[in-house]
Amino acid sequence: MELRFYWKVLLRRWWLMVTPVLVVLAHTLLTYHPPPMSYQVVMRFAAGTAPAGLSLDYDRYYPWLASEYIANGLADVAKTGVFAQAVAARLMEEGTTVDPAAIQRAIVTDNAQSILVVYLTWPNAEQVSTVAKGIADELTQNGAAYFPQLEGVEPAARLLDAPIPIPLPPSLRTQLLGPAVRLGLAVAMGTGLALTWHYLDPTVRDPEELEGIGLTVLGHIPKK
Repeated sequence: MELRFYWKVLLRRWWLMVTPVLVVLAHTLLTYHPPPMSYQVVMRFAAGTAPAGLSLDYDRYYPWLASEYIANGLADVAKTGVFAQAVAARLMEEGTTVDPAAIQRAIVTDNAQSILVVYLTWPNAEQVSTVAKGIADELTQNGAAYFPQLEGVEPAARLLDAPIPIPLPPSLRTQLLGPAVRLGLAVAMGTGLALTWHYLDPTVRDPEELEGIGLTVLGHIPKK
């Protein structure tokens, strides 16, 4: 019963619901700009150390185990702010100014056994290759700055993939999310206006409203 009551209230003041939606829809159509394209670089690194010990066969297991630890450790390092600042400093020396926080946000890492994978997603087509190169150089040339046990291991990580950017067009969800949120808020605003108007309106429109306050309805004049 309550749902039908609210439905009647909303239908009675449908124009209050529609008006905010139309205003927001018109504004969205006039000002909408699709999200910019981004670019992604996927770089894989082989991690490892040279065998050390009296017997190469006996010690073969330990270098492979160490390579997994190196790949895992560098994957965690590449997501830190310290690493991003080091990359930004490298880029600064080459004449490119990039915010370290932007670099940190743009990096996602993974590792599979001895392979470290770095995903860089960047909005600027002109900078993405430069930033990717800075990341690769920092990983392959400065591992000892993060793990002292890598001192003298050159390199502890070897780049396997050339940093080639791949265009990433914005997904349909990304393109529609902003307008959908605005339209949803407009519907909620219109519904709130309609219910508020009904709450403030002293007009009695249904017999049930009189019965709700304890009055008995003896009859009513039907609409023609």
